[in-house]
Amino acid sequence: MRKINKILVANRGEIAIRIMRTCREMNIATVAVFSDADRTSMHVRYADEAYYVGPAPSKDSYLKADKIIEVALQSKADAIHPGYGFLSENAGFAKLCKDNGIIFIGPSPEVIEKMGDKIQARKAMIAAGVPVVPGTTEAIQSEEEAIETIRSIGLPVMIKASAGGGGKGMRLVEKEENIISGVRAARSEALAAFGDDAVYIEKYVTSPHHIEFQILGDQHGDAVHLFERECSIQRRHQKMVEETPSVLMTEELRFQMGKHAVDAAKAVNYVGAGTIEFLVDNDLNYYFLEMNTRLQVEHPITERVTGIDLVKKQIDVAEGQHLNLIQSELEQKGHAIECRIYAEDSDNNFMPSPGKIHTITQPLGLGVRTDGYVYEGYEIPIHYDPMISKLIVWAQTREEAIQRMRRALYEYKITGIRTSLKFLERIMDTPDFVSGNYDTNFIEKNRSTLMATDDCEQECQDMVIISTYFDFINRKNKVIPSKELNPAKNRWKKYTYQKNFDRL
Repeated sequence: MRKINKILVANRGEIAIRIMRTCREMNIATVAVFSDADRTSMHVRYADEAYYVGPAPSKDSYLKADKIIEVALQSKADAIHPGYGFLSENAGFAKLCKDNGIIFIGPSPEVIEKMGDKIQARKAMIAAGVPVVPGTTEAIQSEEEAIETIRSIGLPVMIKASAGGGGKGMRLVEKEENIISGVRAARSEALAAFGDDAVYIEKYVTSPHHIEFQILGDQHGDAVHLFERECSIQRRHQKMVEETPSVLMTEELRFQMGKHAVDAAKAVNYVGAGTIEFLVDNDLNYYFLEMNTRLQVEHPITERVTGIDLVKKQIDVAEGQHLNLIQSELEQKGHAIECRIYAEDSDNNFMPSPGKIHTITQPLGLGVRTDGYVYEGYEIPIHYDPMISKLIVWAQTREEAIQRMRRALYEYKITGIRTSLKFLERIMDTPDFVSGNYDTNFIEKNRSTLMATDDCEQECQDMVIISTYFDFINRKNKVIPSKELNPAKNRWKKYTYQKNFDRL
């Protein structure tokens, strides 16, 4: 067993800070990496050490595996935590860590490669007895083969990229005349996003629930699941709201799906935190969708209902420790909901809204947690994902959790940029969400309600931004410190006081 004393976090933003917080509690030193755009980012300030890795574009900085390894060796880090996104599911990077004697906090390169290839993952799950969506187990070689295959499976179908994820390289085909254009579009997008145009075909499950199970595995062959998360509220295959437990679940279904999730983990000798994602239809039939070989964005709600720090467990098993968790003793307590806060204008086709934050007031109180990285005066760069924070609430019941989320969203105030806060408030008020009667078509089904613009509300937001700006200009140009406000005779105090005014 190898003790970890210093961890390089190969990521940025809220997930980098979240990992570093657990490291601080464990007395583990942290190393941050940053690009030109992130010199003033909060994760750089929070870490014990910080190193520059390149220009703003991620391909020139956070995706430069060799540069990150160089920093890890220079800083004498024992391990690298990749967070999610960037290099977190890159088998080559995991192998590079191993070759340089650095612990990669995650599964082995072989597991990442196998489960990252959706076709290979399907084969592995079929062999393990896990239900999969009917479809192909090999990449489609020609358009003629695609037509023949789809006719045998039956419409509608989903054409999917074998590599990658995040909704890229996916096309829904509902009519036979759209098969060829769908294949070509999926291949083109997959090649551009992942450098691999291989695609496969699955039967499209109409109006499914997107349910994922959190798994943990250690180096000694043990694995458990930490129950499910309901992730059906999505826009263009990107999750916006998650909750646990799922309203859809029965105890019997939870037991069956949980067992298959653990079987899936054991089938590939999985080590660390991962997720088995399922689609569940209206008849409660469920099918394996994919495996995420990393920590998930929505992991905080699982932590809240189980009381288990997933990052700590990742570090423990990376050191070679036993999980020390018994499935029959694990339980969910209460109900948790997570909302993702994006810097985007939901009333303008969700256009990104980079820029400087003028003011920010984060919600507080019982059962409220915010995982974020922005602060007043911080300028959100245009180069990365627009998610700026995650708002998590917990309560004894789902009804109380919804009420608490409403209150927390009301308290969350950000000026200077557009955010998804109002859109999330509308979701919390939508009858289908309140009743728990929703699936992956939730946003489309409730579009008229969710996209309704309150002109008065918009004008009020504009007035707040304008008044904040004029207040800033007024203080900068007109406020002069008086003698009554500056009685200090100490030269240091006088200099500091005057310096602070000069900064306005």
